[in-house]
Amino acid sequence: MTVVIDRTHSTPPDPKGSGPVSAAARARSSNKPPSGGLYKARAAIYPKLVHGRWRAIKWALMILMLGIYYVTPWIRWDRPGSLPDQAVLVDFTGRRFYFFDIQLWPQEVHFITGLLVMAALALFLVSALFGRLWCGYACPQTVWTDLFIYVERMFEGDRNARMRLDAAPWSFNKLWRKVGKHITWLAIGFSTGGAWIFYFHDAPTLLSDFWIGHGPMTGYLFAGLLTFTTYVFAGAMREQVCIYMCPWPRIQGAMLDSHSLQVTYRYDRGEPRGAHKKGSDWTGRGDCVDCKQCVTACPMGIDIRDGAQLECINCGLCIDACDEIMIKVGRPKALIAYDTDAAVEARAAGKPAVYKLVRSRTMFYAVALSIVSALMIWGLTHRSSLDLHVLHDRNPVFVRLHDGAVRNGYTLKIANRSFHDVEAIVAFEGAKGSILKTPGAKATGETITVSVPANGVEAVRVFVSLPSDSLTATNLPGAFIVRTPAETARVKTTFLSGAANPR
Repeated sequence: MTVVIDRTHSTPPDPKGSGPVSAAARARSSNKPPSGGLYKARAAIYPKLVHGRWRAIKWALMILMLGIYYVTPWIRWDRPGSLPDQAVLVDFTGRRFYFFDIQLWPQEVHFITGLLVMAALALFLVSALFGRLWCGYACPQTVWTDLFIYVERMFEGDRNARMRLDAAPWSFNKLWRKVGKHITWLAIGFSTGGAWIFYFHDAPTLLSDFWIGHGPMTGYLFAGLLTFTTYVFAGAMREQVCIYMCPWPRIQGAMLDSHSLQVTYRYDRGEPRGAHKKGSDWTGRGDCVDCKQCVTACPMGIDIRDGAQLECINCGLCIDACDEIMIKVGRPKALIAYDTDAAVEARAAGKPAVYKLVRSRTMFYAVALSIVSALMIWGLTHRSSLDLHVLHDRNPVFVRLHDGAVRNGYTLKIANRSFHDVEAIVAFEGAKGSILKTPGAKATGETITVSVPANGVEAVRVFVSLPSDSLTATNLPGAFIVRTPAETARVKTTFLSGAANPR
């Protein structure tokens, strides 16, 4: 039988059978509103700097992701002619999206949709397997909050020093530290917004135009907006964004089960907890010395020993904090570790722990992700660089010529999505003896040639004439064929002959 646990509210049982292990857990389980009003005022959180494996991983990922974000707009990519040479560019003016050797047109927005579906399914799969790794390591809110806390430590010191500084009366020392911190935060926020607008305009050109007031208004607008939101979200709100504004903590509960790996307090080993004196015996007690270092290290301000909680972002900093204490007291590390509820409960019951990465939900997410990824790869590798649209003239719908032939007018829009100019040969099929001509051209024939520029659309008027002996019906089905050396495009249309109303 599979046991599914509500990870939003679950708490480890008290080994003595007296309920949850802490007052905080009992408070969360109470249905009574807090005294003094419906909402509790925010209590400032002062996360302590810890050292260890997970903190090092977070530093490395923060540097990597911020580097990618700030550097990517400056990467150049050679494209022919006057096409932009920015590797990654969302060109609203030219109605194109460039990603290195890939370019997407507005008609190909389904590829963007596919990428979003792939990202969602990948997030579901990772969450079902390893919990909220995205939240703890890759979410922009987490990355920039980490950077802001690092700046805060530079100016104000670690946890205890920051607490003392906030409690102290205003002085020159406090003033310059606070002002310096906020100025640096604003600078980071401005660089964040500045980097964002470079994705929508040529970066070197925009950089020079921005400072002399010649940049686009959208550039100034979004640079200011991103500066403000980065400063407020990462500097002032921090964990409140994750708890109250982000929908993912609520959604992720549906992705997890008792076999999902998450940051977990192994209460089977840690309880009963209590203070420990050097040289005393460990018999009859757990490894947790109730030092609360896991709480002081948590950027969300929670106690992981209360069990899985909505606020936990699985950053792993409490693991590093606890491991430091375990080393000092001479106990094995990993009292807090990435583990599953099912494994902890099995060990608490004296049974061997079983880890199930392959489960029905993980298989479903993996299969769905594989299918969507395969469709995206097939679509990108088989997408045509030639596109054709045909519009029949509305007035007049046809013209009868002096020799009894009937002429129809069409507007053809030929799109060349390649990076090279092409010569397209246009033909009309469906009736014998069709003659094609463009306005102003003297030559006529069964085909015409149209030059289509690279990454462009060529609109051309085409007159199609059919002799009287080919006019067998009022509406004759036909099709335009456009051929280039590499591809062929075919679009059906109708030739209106007026055969039912002879002259």
